[in-house]
Amino acid sequence: MTATILVVDDEPDLEALVLQKFRRQIRDRTAAFVFARDGLEALASIEQNPHIDMVVSDINMPRMDGLSLLSKLQEAEDKKSTVIVSAYGDMSNIRTAMNRGAFDFLTKPIDFGDLEATIDKTIRHVEMMREARRRQAEAERAHASLSRYFSPQIASRLAAIGDSDGMEVHWREVAVIFTDITGFTTLVETAAPDVLGTLLGEYVGGMTDVVFAHEGTVAKIIGDAIQVLFNAPGDQPDYARRAIACAHDLDIWAQAFRQRWTEKGVNFGTTRVGVHAGPALVGNFGGSRFFDYTAYGDTINTAARLEAANKHLGTRICVSAVVADGAGDFFGRPVGDIVLRGRSEPLRAYEPLAAAAFAGAATAQYAEAFAKLEAGDAAAMPAFAALVGAHADDALAGFHLKRLLNGAKGVRMQLE
Repeated sequence: MTATILVVDDEPDLEALVLQKFRRQIRDRTAAFVFARDGLEALASIEQNPHIDMVVSDINMPRMDGLSLLSKLQEAEDKKSTVIVSAYGDMSNIRTAMNRGAFDFLTKPIDFGDLEATIDKTIRHVEMMREARRRQAEAERAHASLSRYFSPQIASRLAAIGDSDGMEVHWREVAVIFTDITGFTTLVETAAPDVLGTLLGEYVGGMTDVVFAHEGTVAKIIGDAIQVLFNAPGDQPDYARRAIACAHDLDIWAQAFRQRWTEKGVNFGTTRVGVHAGPALVGNFGGSRFFDYTAYGDTINTAARLEAANKHLGTRICVSAVVADGAGDFFGRPVGDIVLRGRSEPLRAYEPLAAAAFAGAATAQYAEAFAKLEAGDAAAMPAFAALVGAHADDALAGFHLKRLLNGAKGVRMQLE
């Protein structure tokens, strides 16, 4: 690197002396010098040569003195590190210069050895500050990119340590939430573009805020579908509990959102949520050119199919036993052993409930009916019929009653 130094002094012989004393540095291109005779000329020179690294300025000069020049330099966006040259013993001016932001000072007559050491020290400081600004700019760019995927806390942490940390593709245990909206394709085909843009923007933004509140990672947004990860990229030992809590809050927010737009005359569909946990291939799949932090694998596919299962079950949230067991104090009721599309082995699924609903009499009544169904007891049908009679809006109970009326038995079911 060639350091460019602006020397500001009205002494006619100083330019020749500086060029003579620093001829080796100039020859080796480690230093280059620009000269001005007063503050006004110095400002004009900086405007023409914005790459100037530092300024060495005398105080007493015509038109604009060194202290006035220093003030102007400190007002600029790109503040130049400035060394002030003052008469020996002029502590008043030196104090003023340091208060106005001078990096250092020299006394006259100039000792060129001292000048060389001061220039070296100042240039090191300039390089250090530039590197700090470069790192800050990189961190800000990284934060802007990471904020699309991660909560503010996680994004800030990743930006601080470098976005390559934990971004490489690797297998990791995660909890996955997959959401989708019923009837969205029809809405796209019928809604005005400006309405659809506003609608989807508000929906995705609100759902993302809920995810970030639980420190989840938004791995994918494809139209109306959202894929969320927990325990990635950082460790979250309670990731199963977080995922279920997040699913509840997503459901609450989506229901309120739907109600608001229904009142405006827009038929917005129900948001369905599927939650599963297990190993997934996680990391930045965008290579060096694009940042695309996401996850792939059977765990992701299962979460998506649990989301789709809600359509048949009449539920809005469907979670696997893996997540329910991992969450600890799980409040919910069993759906049954579902054989998901493309699978041969069943997966025990649950409908999570709020604590108040879980403690209600209807949940206990459902548990009794389900236990009879699981045991193959013929009393399961009247038990579910009684439940539906008392709670006509219980879609899951209605689903099981319909199965029984159609001749099905047990809790194993094949969903297309």
